[in-house]
Amino acid sequence: MTKFRTLDEFKRSLAEAAPPTGLTLPLASLWWMMKGDWKRAHDLVNDVEGRTEAWVHAHLHRVEGDQPNARYWYAQAGREPADGPLEYEREIMAKTIIEGEV
Repeated sequence: MTKFRTLDEFKRSLAEAAPPTGLTLPLASLWWMMKGDWKRAHDLVNDVEGRTEAWVHAHLHRVEGDQPNARYWYAQAGREPADGPLEYEREIMAKTIIEGEV
């Protein structure tokens, strides 16, 4: 369970200097990515197992432009590689995690 009920609540939290305590690693990683801190986002999911973490990890490598690595992590997540706008994918990921659909 997350601290957010909606994507809008999550997005409003981006005005803060740090994410709320108690977020899952994938959601905290997305929070830092949406704040523009790729390294901090990547560090959170880099050595963690799990499909949701792998999905976020894939997205981060896509942002980085490392498509082969991104494809590997999408496969680990059991998902097809994304090719749409990065911001759209981040929002879908956050919404899916918030709504507990992963």
